[in-house]
Amino acid sequence: MKATVSVKAPPVRVLWRPGLGLAVWPAAASADAGTLLDEVADVPSTLADLIGGRRLRHPVELRTPGGSRDFVHATAVGVPTAVQLFDRFDHARPGGDVAFYRYLLAGVRAAIDAGAVAPGTVEVAGITEVRWLPMPTSAWRAWMQVAHGSAPPAIADNGGSAAITDFANELLDHEVRRRIGDRVGSQVPLIAGLAEPAPSPVPDLPGARSAWTDWLATVGPEAASLVLRLHEPPDEPVPFAQTRWRLEVCRHTATGDVVPVAPHRIDPHELEAITGDLAIAVRAFGVLAVADTDPHSLDFLLDTRAVDDLFTSGAESISQAGITVLLPRTIASVSPSLSLRAATAVPDGGARPGFVGLDEISDFEWRLALGDAPDSPELSQADLDELAQQHGDLVKVRGRWLRAEGAALHRAASFLAAQRAVADPDAKQTMAQLLELVADPVDKLPVPVSSVHGLGWLDDVARAGAIVPEPVDAPASLHATLRPYQQRGLDWLHTLGSMGAGAVLADDMGLGKTVQVIALLTTMRAADDTLPPALVVCPMSVIGNWHRELTTFAPGLRVVVHHGTGRRVDAIRTGDVDVVLTTFATLARDRADLATLPWTELVVDEAQHVKNVNTAAAKALRAIPARLRIALTGTPVENRLEDLRAVVDLVNPGMLGTASKFRSRFAEPIERDRDQDALRRLNTLTGPFILRRTKTDPDVAPDLPEKSELIVRTNLSTEQAGLYQAVLNELHEALAERNPVGERRRSVLAALTRLKQICNHPAHYLGDGSPLMRKRRHRSGKVELLIDVLTTLIAEGDKALVFTQFAVFADLLSEWLSPVLGVDVPVLHGGRSRADRDAMVERFQDGDGPPVLIATLKAGGTGLNLVAANHVIHADRWWNPAVEDQATDRAYRIGQTRNVQVRKFVCVGTLEERIDEMVTAKRELSQLTVKTGESWLSDLDDDALFDLLALREEAVGE
Repeated sequence: MKATVSVKAPPVRVLWRPGLGLAVWPAAASADAGTLLDEVADVPSTLADLIGGRRLRHPVELRTPGGSRDFVHATAVGVPTAVQLFDRFDHARPGGDVAFYRYLLAGVRAAIDAGAVAPGTVEVAGITEVRWLPMPTSAWRAWMQVAHGSAPPAIADNGGSAAITDFANELLDHEVRRRIGDRVGSQVPLIAGLAEPAPSPVPDLPGARSAWTDWLATVGPEAASLVLRLHEPPDEPVPFAQTRWRLEVCRHTATGDVVPVAPHRIDPHELEAITGDLAIAVRAFGVLAVADTDPHSLDFLLDTRAVDDLFTSGAESISQAGITVLLPRTIASVSPSLSLRAATAVPDGGARPGFVGLDEISDFEWRLALGDAPDSPELSQADLDELAQQHGDLVKVRGRWLRAEGAALHRAASFLAAQRAVADPDAKQTMAQLLELVADPVDKLPVPVSSVHGLGWLDDVARAGAIVPEPVDAPASLHATLRPYQQRGLDWLHTLGSMGAGAVLADDMGLGKTVQVIALLTTMRAADDTLPPALVVCPMSVIGNWHRELTTFAPGLRVVVHHGTGRRVDAIRTGDVDVVLTTFATLARDRADLATLPWTELVVDEAQHVKNVNTAAAKALRAIPARLRIALTGTPVENRLEDLRAVVDLVNPGMLGTASKFRSRFAEPIERDRDQDALRRLNTLTGPFILRRTKTDPDVAPDLPEKSELIVRTNLSTEQAGLYQAVLNELHEALAERNPVGERRRSVLAALTRLKQICNHPAHYLGDGSPLMRKRRHRSGKVELLIDVLTTLIAEGDKALVFTQFAVFADLLSEWLSPVLGVDVPVLHGGRSRADRDAMVERFQDGDGPPVLIATLKAGGTGLNLVAANHVIHADRWWNPAVEDQATDRAYRIGQTRNVQVRKFVCVGTLEERIDEMVTAKRELSQLTVKTGESWLSDLDDDALFDLLALREEAVGE
C-alpha cells in the first residue's frame, strides 16, 4: 500500500499587486476591515514577527476563472518583508500561490548567481530611477515564459504576466542590493546608489534611458554557460592511490538547470563554445592539463591529490576565470583535535579527579577526534592506521571523505603512531613537557589539545589555564587571621604540595609571604603530627624575623635555629622539631649532614640570592631531599630571565630545561628581540607554579596607603665637578690604549664607581677622612639636600629610611648626620651581626627609636619590616628598578598606615640623570633586560659611553 504524505496548507493567501506590494490575508475565512491577522489566521511562530499583529486594512479585488469578483481585506508588506516571508515558509502546498512566489524567488536568485544582471534606468510614476535589471538573455526570457505559463489561476487571473514580471524585477533589484550593500564604497553617487537598500531618484538626462537600453541589448545570444561539477568516487575497495574522482563537464540550460554535456547531442556551435571555455578552465587550473579523461565524455578523472589541489586553490582559480565549479556538499571540513587521558581510571571516580604528582603519571595516552567539541567522535586504531597511509588535506575516514587544512589528520595520525612506537617509558614526554603541550601546543603538536581527562592538575591547566586549588581551612593553632588573598595563597601552596609540585610564591614585598608559609606549615602538621620537619633557608638578616613570626603566629610549632658556633645536626635528627631555620652560608657548610635528614618542606626565602646555580648555597639547596619545595621572592626576575629559570628549577628541577636551552628558547628572544610569542610561551609554562600578587591590585591590599615617587635633582659643587671631569679624562686615556675587552670593562666599571662616589661626596671618593663642609660651605649638593629633607621630616614627626649601595658612604652619612640631627643615626650593613641587626630593627620600629635608619641595599633591601618609616630616600642609585622597589618595600608593605614618599636623588647633568632617563623610558621592560648593577654600561662603544658620562653645563650650581 502506497503511503500518502499530508502537506499542511499555508495559513495565509498572498498576491503581488504592483504599487501596493504583497497582499496577505487569511486563507481560512474572510475578515472585517481592521481585524488583526492573528485573530483569524493561525500564524506560526516563525512568521509572527513578520505578519503577526498586522491589521487587515486594504481591500483587494479578486477575480475567479468564471469572471466573478470578490473582495477580501488584506495587509500589505514590501519586498524585503516578502522575501523573508517566503524564505521562512517550509510547508507551502505545491502549486499554491506561496509555492509559486517561492519559485519566482529561487529563479531570480539563480539569475543573480549566474551574474546575469546589470544596472539600468526605469521610470516609476514619472520619476527616473537606476535599478538592477535582468540581462535580456535567452535563458531569462525562456524562464519568464515558463513562469507565466505555470502561474496558479489565482495569480494568473489577478494581474497576470504583468504582475509576475513586476514582482520578479522588484525581487531582483532588492536581492542584488542586499548582497552588495556592504561591498561598494564608491564616491560616485550613481554607483553608490546601486548599493543603497532601495532605489533613489536620479536626474532624467536626455537620451539616458535609450543609452541604457542600447547597452543592455548588446548582450545578444549568450555563450554556452560551462559548469564543472565534482562527484565523489564510488565506494569501492581500491587502493587510495588508485581512487578517481569525476569532474563532470556540464552546462546551464535555458531554464537555469545544470545538465551534463553530451558531445554527440548538442549543436556544433554550442560544443565549440563549451570546449573554448574548457580551455580557459585548463589554463586556470593546470592540473587538468595532465589529468585523465573519460573517452565517452568531456569529463576529467582526477586522483585524490589533484582533488586536494582543486579544493585548496583550483576551484577559486577556475571561478575567477568566470567558470562555475560545484563541489560535493557531502565532504565536510573538520578541525581535528587531540585529547590526553590517563590510561587507568581516576582513583576516586568522582566529579573532580584526584591530584596526581609530576613524577607519578607515566601511563597516559593520546586520542584523536574529528572536532574540538566534547562530543566529537574519536578515531579508533583502525581509523588511525588508515589515516597514516593517506596524505594531503583530503582523506577518507570510516567511508566518508573529509578535509582538514594542513594535512592535519594525517599529521595527527603520524604523531600518535610515533607515540606508540616509543618503547622506552623514559623517552616519553615528561609531565613538564605535557604541560607545555597542553597549555601552549603551537608549533609542537599537529593539532590543538581540546581536553585532558584523568590527569588531575593537568585537567585544570587545560580548562582554566592555571591550577585550580582546593580550599583548605587553617587550623586553630595558627594565631593569625589571613586576608582573602593570603587564604588563596595557602590553598594554592597546599594544592601544589598535595600533587608533589614545587611552588614559587612571588607576591610583592610586604604582602605577607612569610605568614602564608607559616599557615601551610601549621595546616600540614595539624593533619599529620608525624611529619618530618620543614627546613627554612634565608639570609642572615631575616632569620630573626622568621623566628619572631613563627613564635607569634604558630607558637605550637617547635622551632630550632641552626646557626652559629653551637649548632648541632644531631639535635635536629633526634629532637622533636617542626621547623629548622638556617642561613644560606650555614647550609652550604653543613650540606653533607643536612642532606641526610628527611624534610617535608624546603622553604627558600629571598630565593633570588641563589640565582647563580653554581654557588655552594645553590648546590646545597638542590641536594636537600624534600617533598615540597617553596621559593619565596618578591623579584622573580631581579636582573635577567636566567634568575627566573634558576628559581623555578630550584623547586621543579628540569621544568625549564638546561640553562643553554632556556637561553636560546626564551631568554635571548625576550631580552634581545622583545619576542612576545616567546614571553607568552614562558608565562604559559611557568604560570601554574608561580603565584604573584602586587600591591597595586585593590583586591589584594585595599587598605594599603598611597605611595608617591619623586626624582629629586641636585647640582654638583665646584669641587665635585672638577673631580668628575678628572676621572673622565683618565678614562679617555685608558680607553685610548685599546686594551683587551676584559681590561676595558674593568676600566669602565671602575670609572663608573668613582663617578658615583664623587656625586655622593668628595670625601667618599677621596677616602681621606676630610670633613662634611669646608669654609662653612657644603662640598656636596646631594648631602646638603639630604640634610635639608631629613631635618624637615623629623620636625614633622616622621621617620625615614636612607639607602645607599656603599657601606663606606653609609658610615660617613651616620657620622655627619648624627650631630646635625641631634640623634644617633644607626647603620645597617652586611658587617653587622644577627643580634645587632635584630636589635637595630627593633629600636627603629619603636616609637621612641631613632628617626633615621641608613642601610645598604644588599643588607637592608630584603626581608625586613620597617613600617615605622614613611619616607624612603635612595641617596645613590643601583639602576635596577626591581632592586630599588624591593628596598622601598621595607616601608611600603602590609602594616603601613601612613602614605609613603619615595625620593630618588639624581645629580643634574651627570651620568646619574642620563641613566635615570634611560631606565625610566623603558621601565616596563627593564625588569627583564637591565643586568646587574651598571655592568651593562660597559658594553657601550666609546662614543655612546662618553656621551652618557659627559659632564653637562647645568651640573654645577651657582
